[in-house]
Amino acid sequence: MTVELTGLDGKVAVVTGAGRMRSIGRAIAVELARAGCDVVITGTGRDPSGYPDDEQAAGWRDIDSVAEEVRALGRRALPVVCDVSDEVAVEDLLARTVDELGRVDVVVNNAAASRGGDRVPVVDLEVEAWDRVLAINLRGTFLMTRAFARHLVVQGEGGSIINISSIGGKLSGAGTAAYSASKAGVQSLTSSTAKELGKHRIRVNAICPGVTETGRLDDQSSETWQAYVAANLPLGRVGTPQEVAYAAVFLASDQAAWVSGQAWNVDGGQLTVR
Repeated sequence: MTVELTGLDGKVAVVTGAGRMRSIGRAIAVELARAGCDVVITGTGRDPSGYPDDEQAAGWRDIDSVAEEVRALGRRALPVVCDVSDEVAVEDLLARTVDELGRVDVVVNNAAASRGGDRVPVVDLEVEAWDRVLAINLRGTFLMTRAFARHLVVQGEGGSIINISSIGGKLSGAGTAAYSASKAGVQSLTSSTAKELGKHRIRVNAICPGVTETGRLDDQSSETWQAYVAANLPLGRVGTPQEVAYAAVFLASDQAAWVSGQAWNVDGGQLTVR
């Protein structure tokens, strides 16, 4: 017997941080469109001169390229440059979404700070680096959740909020204090809001990806990642953005109607039940 995911046809989904060619956000936006959603795609408005080589070679155009993929699947797409850490920008994003697409049903909080100067021991961590990571990863998720949850409550038809966290929020590795704290915060925010919004039939869940084959791996050599995978992942390989996206689409669907307040590991078995 084949089980088909239902409940997404004609719905409107918002996916933040979805402009990069090799990214979880892009994969989620495309798979939600494939499942029947119209999709709002946000990005930071990156300077094209700073695109990685593969994006430049492909003529990639950030959120506009993802919007074209969504439209090619027969769905409406709305690309919006948005800084999710900015309260006014988030409220403007909500207003544009409702004005142009009429409603909201699914919110995927995927935007995250890029790896940078925060990946150092706590004693060497600059306040500015800490603030940058927390502003995007945690404050941004909070602002998006607050704004869109308010609308979902008034809309009165339930909904699904999916926060992209990380197993880093559970592992809390050395040299990742800001990142790990922000992702642990996302998991706690997920739990609290699931308890608050359940009475409105709004489900809130987190996905915690492990090592995933995105552009965020580019700052380390392939040999470094291969050694890490061999030592830590029982399935013996990195994940793909599509594999994370499949979990997100399921959580947004009717088939996950009784799933809320969870932080699912999608990590090749790295974190196992103890």
